[in-house]
Amino acid sequence: MAQRTSAWLLGLTAAASLMVALDATVVATALTRIRLDLSATMEQLEWTVNAYNLSFAVLLMTGAALGDRFGRRRMFVGGLALFTAASAACAMAPGIGWLIVARAVQGSGAALVMPLAMALLSNGFPPERRARILGVFAGLTGLAVVAGPVVGGIVTQGLAWQWIFWLNVPIGLVVIPLVLRRVPESRGAGASFDLGGVVLVTGGALGLVWGLIRADGAGWGAFEVDGALAAGAVLLAAFVAWELRVRRPMVPMRLLRSRGFSAGNAAALFMYASLYGSLFFMAQFLQTGLGDGPMATGLHLMAWTATVTVVAPAAGALVNRVGARPLTVAGLTLQAVGMGWIGLIAEPSLAYSQLIAPMVIAGAGVSMAMPAAQTSVINAVAPQEIGKASGVLNTLRQIAAVFGVAVLAAVFSAKGGYGTARTFSDGFAPAIAVSGALSLAGAFAGLFIPGPNRAARMAPVPPVPRPAHEATR
Repeated sequence: MAQRTSAWLLGLTAAASLMVALDATVVATALTRIRLDLSATMEQLEWTVNAYNLSFAVLLMTGAALGDRFGRRRMFVGGLALFTAASAACAMAPGIGWLIVARAVQGSGAALVMPLAMALLSNGFPPERRARILGVFAGLTGLAVVAGPVVGGIVTQGLAWQWIFWLNVPIGLVVIPLVLRRVPESRGAGASFDLGGVVLVTGGALGLVWGLIRADGAGWGAFEVDGALAAGAVLLAAFVAWELRVRRPMVPMRLLRSRGFSAGNAAALFMYASLYGSLFFMAQFLQTGLGDGPMATGLHLMAWTATVTVVAPAAGALVNRVGARPLTVAGLTLQAVGMGWIGLIAEPSLAYSQLIAPMVIAGAGVSMAMPAAQTSVINAVAPQEIGKASGVLNTLRQIAAVFGVAVLAAVFSAKGGYGTARTFSDGFAPAIAVSGALSLAGAFAGLFIPGPNRAARMAPVPPVPRPAHEATR
């Protein structure tokens, strides 16, 4: 019975997470048709993508906190219901404004689904099996990276762009009742809700993400951008100060003293910035630089993205044997080599066959590092704090995605443009090289992840609650 419950837990959390992750990439190959059908401007198209990432990023910590307080399964189902309804609203959008708002609501539902899926999964397996299961989970949810561009191209070309959203509706209607029947409920430590922490971290993340998103359009020196980034930094500093004082914090600051938690999150930040930034530009390079169509672009990207389905589960199985550090460092170094190689050879006359080797190397590298960094973070916390840890990790992932695209876009705009295949290649080559540099930064952070024996000795001990008169709120 326990084995059957574990199988349902893995299958349902992976299915829901795959659906949520897919919507971060599936829109890319549909943007041209959306622009024509809804008479959208370039900035409106950007917000069609960014509205999802923005609400996803700023509400992830809130989603994890709500799960700890009201029940992870209950809020997981609520997030699925919200995501499914918003998907239908996206498909029925009569105008671009409606679509942008519906995408923001989609992101809000995703912010409940993703961290609580990892929390439910991690809580449902013992530490000796957790690394392997997280590797399988990463491989299954990583199908979104593989399938997103392909599904978007096929559906948009064969049916209509609205169907990339309609596909979510039957999946959600099937998964929701199964979760209610097959997944056990769980809560975080103390089932408390840190309202002050939620407000401060949401405002801080909103400021940083808004500034990063607007930087490419308004300019890095614009008051709107600088003001948003400064406000975000101030609010996050206030969040740290609040968490140090509150009795039951959303993110116990003592976790930052754990090298596994801090170094794992730092490596993940640079890893996802490199991954999403390079994915954004690789898709465009294949179309604008090499002349691929949307469907061909998705298929050609599989030399890079498909590695996650094979390498991530294998890497997850190896983490307990060799530790998270060597897999994180080696994986991100390989990704840096692959991205640097592409930057050196990128030009309009490039044959696709010349991209296969560096794409496989980069894909294998990030697929190796992904479950290792996740395991480092999750195993560094006590079981009752897994929800908080997964919330931090997934928030950093979404912020990293925005950060990576913004940084690479700034480099691209300084060196090239969209005028011709040549001008695009002139900007793409240095931009993808910066993606490699971000990977190297992640590899350096990975060096500080403790080895398996040291990690076991440094496992956190649940805190002793302070008397009520000593706590402040």
